[in-house]
Amino acid sequence: MPKLVHTRSEFEGEVAEQLALVEGRPLPRWKPGALEAVGQAVRRVDGEGRVTGRARYTADIALPGMLHAAILRSPYARARVDRVDARAALALPGVRAVLHRFNAPRTPYRGEDVLFREVVRFAGDEVAAVLAESDAIAREALGRIVVDYEVRSHAADLDEAMRPGAPALEDDGNVHDAGSYARGDTAKALREASSVVAAEYRTSTQLHNSMETHGAVAQWDGDTLTVWESTQHVFGVRAGLRNALGLPFAKLRVLCDHMGGGFGSKGGVGKYTIVAALFARETGRPVRCVLTREEENLAAGNRSATIQRLRLGLRRGRIAAIEHESWSSSGPARWVANPTGPTNGLYDVANVRTRAHRVATSTGQLSPFRAPGYVEGTFALESAIDELALAAGIDPLALRLRHARAQRDPVSGMRHSLKRLAECYEIGAREIGWSRRRPGGLRGSTPARRRGIGMASQTWSGNGIPPAYATVHLNPDGSAIVHTGTQDIGTGTKTILAQVVAEELGISVDAVRVELGDTNAPYAPISAGSLTAASVGPAVRVAAADAARQLLEIAAGILETPVAELRLAGGSVVSPGRTTPLAEVLEPLENWTVIGRGARRPNPNDLVTRSFGAQFAELEVDLETGELFVLRLVAVHDVGRVLNPMLARSQMEGGIIQGLGFALTEERVVDLPTGRVMNGDLEGYKVPTIRDVPELVVRFVGEPDHRANELGAKGLGEPPIIPTAPAIANALANACGARVRHAPLTPARVLAALAAATPGAATPGAAAPGPAAPGAQRRG
Repeated sequence: MPKLVHTRSEFEGEVAEQLALVEGRPLPRWKPGALEAVGQAVRRVDGEGRVTGRARYTADIALPGMLHAAILRSPYARARVDRVDARAALALPGVRAVLHRFNAPRTPYRGEDVLFREVVRFAGDEVAAVLAESDAIAREALGRIVVDYEVRSHAADLDEAMRPGAPALEDDGNVHDAGSYARGDTAKALREASSVVAAEYRTSTQLHNSMETHGAVAQWDGDTLTVWESTQHVFGVRAGLRNALGLPFAKLRVLCDHMGGGFGSKGGVGKYTIVAALFARETGRPVRCVLTREEENLAAGNRSATIQRLRLGLRRGRIAAIEHESWSSSGPARWVANPTGPTNGLYDVANVRTRAHRVATSTGQLSPFRAPGYVEGTFALESAIDELALAAGIDPLALRLRHARAQRDPVSGMRHSLKRLAECYEIGAREIGWSRRRPGGLRGSTPARRRGIGMASQTWSGNGIPPAYATVHLNPDGSAIVHTGTQDIGTGTKTILAQVVAEELGISVDAVRVELGDTNAPYAPISAGSLTAASVGPAVRVAAADAARQLLEIAAGILETPVAELRLAGGSVVSPGRTTPLAEVLEPLENWTVIGRGARRPNPNDLVTRSFGAQFAELEVDLETGELFVLRLVAVHDVGRVLNPMLARSQMEGGIIQGLGFALTEERVVDLPTGRVMNGDLEGYKVPTIRDVPELVVRFVGEPDHRANELGAKGLGEPPIIPTAPAIANALANACGARVRHAPLTPARVLAALAAATPGAATPGAAAPGPAAPGAQRRG
């Protein structure tokens, strides 16, 4: 009988307890060496459709009679909308309707009561929406809307928002506490330390730039709404629409067949979704609303800029204390991705004190971005650890090893379900050739270049979360259909779930069809936090095992053989001296269907499940131009069982390349006097291309984490981006002695660091945040 229990889960650095249903018994472990489908490098089951263009994305949806919506966005960073005159827009042939704050229905959205704000909070905030017969007409009509604004003072970045006398963007000011943590006595430990380093680090705003922009298509059938959305959580969009429109779940359906990436930014309903739904209800015709690339980079979210200050102390060859305080820009959002999470839990350090702050700014709001907070925080932490090692004359890898072997989580005190960080160090050091590393760097390929080697560590949540459900249907020919409400955001979810079912049923992967991305299927959680495989995979395995049990019971009656003597293999039921194809076993059932049901079991309450890893970088720096040339990146990660080595490597490479952008080139530029984004396109915003990618070496420890879940797998979507930037920064410091404490490590910053590192030059201090020069542009 099912029972309700409490379970512990971690999602994007936040730990919570929740209720979960326990049903059935845990499945036995897969036997080592006996797997036929799981663990194999199977090509994507939907790969052909993706590369040939047959795969249908939300932007491809074209319904009969479809209308097009476009959104008018504020040119001001902060202003009150006093009047909206849409008469000229409505007079344009082909325009059907205009929505704005004075005529839009009350529509609750993410804690607010209205869709269009009275006071816009950033340049790009939504002011009005136009519906027209074509996208071109809709966008022409936007230019005909007259808006009267009462322009107000703004603060376009962290320094401006934090300075004394800055305009208050919220009723209670701009700087807000976002959480703190402490263990031990850091003040005492720092006083007693033999070596202490203190430094300020900064990271700039990074933009998601998913290949497919945010968008939705809405269609009503009577009082039932169907929405096609590019989303990481079809059920999250459904919940947001229910809240906004007041519809029961039975009248809502959300679909996402394919999507072109989200990186955390597509976790729920968007204003564009609600706009499409409202217009569609008003006109009785389907409506499409898809953001342009520029809109994507103005209003679809970002990784927040940060200022971080750290103090570390060393005593008797070990890190005695770490203090870490951070400030993160949130735009108008009321939450923050905490950068101090890695400091709290990565290393076995007795004395730790951290504090995080959220800072309101007049810029587009942050949204989750692949390992939110941990990418920013690990850049600062791992850079500071290298600085401490240098000050103490200790090899930085050796220093980390002294703190990496503890098998208990330092925050909760509970044991790790599996931790193989030391093995990651060993493999990575061997692959990069750490023994070649020298404290003063190595000679480069030209007289103007120096070569360096650096490394950094990472930790991230590896657990999945309940609830997640799945069904597996067996067809009369022995093929299978999987139904679950998750979505494949480009990571290969369909493929690994097909492998799991094939393994349990003893059939080929080609005989499994996986149907995802539909709220009419059993519930599954958001595809974020590296939790999809570890959440949905176990539910699918339980469902497949349930179908296999039923199948064997049926076969036992038909073949007149005890169930204990039967097994499934090669698309057949195998018994002593006899092999019977599944089609023959199922044929007598005619149209009766075997349906297996599965649910994700709770996490173990006495264990912490986390992934660990290390990345090593080798690079050259041109001492005359400040250019960095990353030659090789080695990534070694402990992510439990690798379900599909080819897809896992692809995930790793994608994360590393995104981390390369964060480290070297990706940086939003904001004009401070206006608060406008100056590089909101892919010409001015530099995302790494294939020409920028160095040699990538990916390795996995590969040991299944059997105590984590029925698959033994942990999430791997976010780990590869976390340590990339600090590994590069540490390699740069090793090469030439110049420490760049602001990511990305642009040539200008490298040259400034080289100048500061020159004997006789002033060393930059950790000055308090202050205002920029009037009229300046600041990156961040």
